[in-house]
Amino acid sequence: MDSSWTVTSALLLAAFISSAAFSPFDTDFKLEGPPSGLVQCYTANGEDYRGFQNQTSLLGGKPCLFWNETFQHPYNTLKYPNGEGGLGSHNFCRNPDGDVQPWCYIPDHEDGIYWKYCDIPTCQMPGNLGCFRDSGHPPTLSGASEINNKLTIQNCISFCRRKRYKLAGMESGYACFCGNEVDMQERGESSNTECNHVCFGDHTQPCGGDGWMIVFDTQVGACGGNYTSPSGVIYSPDFPDKYGASRVCYWTIQVPGSSSILFNFTFFDISDQTDMVELLDGYTNQVVARFDWRSPPRELLNVTGDFVILYFYSDRTNQAQGFALLYQAFRSQDSLTAEAEGGDEDEGAGASSTVEPRPASGVTERSNSTSNRRSSQLLYVITSSPGKPEHNMPGQWAGRGETTGHNAMWTIYALAALLILTVIAMVAKLLLHVSVKSQNIPTVSGSDSCSQSTVSSEPWIILYRPSTISLFKKKLKNHHGDLSPLVGH
Repeated sequence: MDSSWTVTSALLLAAFISSAAFSPFDTDFKLEGPPSGLVQCYTANGEDYRGFQNQTSLLGGKPCLFWNETFQHPYNTLKYPNGEGGLGSHNFCRNPDGDVQPWCYIPDHEDGIYWKYCDIPTCQMPGNLGCFRDSGHPPTLSGASEINNKLTIQNCISFCRRKRYKLAGMESGYACFCGNEVDMQERGESSNTECNHVCFGDHTQPCGGDGWMIVFDTQVGACGGNYTSPSGVIYSPDFPDKYGASRVCYWTIQVPGSSSILFNFTFFDISDQTDMVELLDGYTNQVVARFDWRSPPRELLNVTGDFVILYFYSDRTNQAQGFALLYQAFRSQDSLTAEAEGGDEDEGAGASSTVEPRPASGVTERSNSTSNRRSSQLLYVITSSPGKPEHNMPGQWAGRGETTGHNAMWTIYALAALLILTVIAMVAKLLLHVSVKSQNIPTVSGSDSCSQSTVSSEPWIILYRPSTISLFKKKLKNHHGDLSPLVGH
C-alpha cells in the first residue's frame, strides 16, 4: 500500500514540475478535471495554453497553419517575433488576442472564415465544471438567478456565493444561475465551443451559449479559504476578473502528515508596487517568501512542514489580473523516492528532498520550524481582515492570542489623527477670536462709530431675545455717500 502510494506521489511530483498534472480545485464540492486527467489551462479563456494540439478538434478537426507562415493574417511571428502570446515556429492552438478560448488559422476557408476555435479537452481551468445543455425543464441550476447586462464570470460567482450556493452558471452572456448540484450525465456535457459566447461585461470571458450553461464552483476567486487535501489550486480574489482594491485575504494550506509542500505560480500578474503575495509558516507566522511586481516568482518553491498560510494584499490603486497557485503536499519518503527516480532519468533534475535539502534546478527550498508532533493539529484563520504580523503591511494575521509590532503602526495613526484634530481646533479658536474682536456692535447714540464699523466689517445680523430688541446691520449700495447702518428698534 505504501509503495504504491509512494510511486503515485512521485509521478504527481514529476507532473507538477511540468505544470501539467494537478488535482482540481479543492472545495467541499469535488471538482472534476479534464477527461484526460491533465490540466493545461489555468485561465478562463485559455490565454495561458501552451500545449501541443495542432488541430481544431481531436476527432475530425481541421489542421492548423503554422504561425510563421500566416503573414497574410494579423497574428504571425513576423509581427510578434519574441514569442508573444505563445506564437512561434509551430502550428499549436494559441490565444494571442485574448479571445474566449484558443484558436488557430485553418487552410480551408469556410464562408470566408479563415480561423476556428480549438476544442481542447485539457484546456479547462480548475473550478470550471464544463458546458451543459439547459432546456429549462427543469433548469440546470434551480437556485437564485439574475439578469445582468454587465455580467462577468466573477460577477455571477460572487452573486451565488453571497446567496450561499456552491455552483454558479452563466448562459447567453448575460444570465446568471445558482445551485448546489447538477446532473452532469443527464445534462449531456458538451465541448467548450458551445459555451463560448462572450460575457456582456468582459468580452475576453466565456459566459455560456444559447441553451448551454457554463458552470463554475463558487470558491473560484474567493478571498480566503482552508485547504487540507494533498493538492489544489488557489486563485487570487475576484479571479478571473481583476482583483479588487484594498483586498486582504488569507488561505491556509494544512495537510497533516506531510513533510513539505511544493508551490507553483502558473500565472502571476501584480502591477502595483505595494500589492504583494506572501507565504508564511503556519505555526510561527514568519514570512517564507514574498512576491510583488518587482520580484515575481520565477521558480518552484518547496516549503518544509505541513502548514502554510498564503497572504494577499492590494492597495487602493492599479488592480491587475492576480495569480493562480498550484500546491502539492508530500511526505518525506515520497520526496526522497521522487528525487531518486528523477536522478535515475536525469542527474541534473528532480524534486528537492525535505530530509536532505538538495534543491534542483528551478526549485527553491524554504524551511520552517514545524514539528512533527504538531502536524495533526488543524488550525484555521478568519478571512475577514485580522491584524498583520511583524512586517509593516496593514491587515496581516498575527496568530491566535498574539500581538505584533503592527499595533505600533495603528498607534502612530491614532496620534497623527489626534495631532491633526488639535491643530484644527487651535485654528478654529484663532479665527473665532479674530472674528469676534473685529466686529464692534454699534450703539444708537454713536453714529460715528457705527459708520466706521460699517466700513471695516462685513454685513451681519444679531437677534436678541425677547424679540422686542433686534439689531440689524448691512451695507447700503443705493445711497450716495451714506454708509450709516440701519438701526431698528
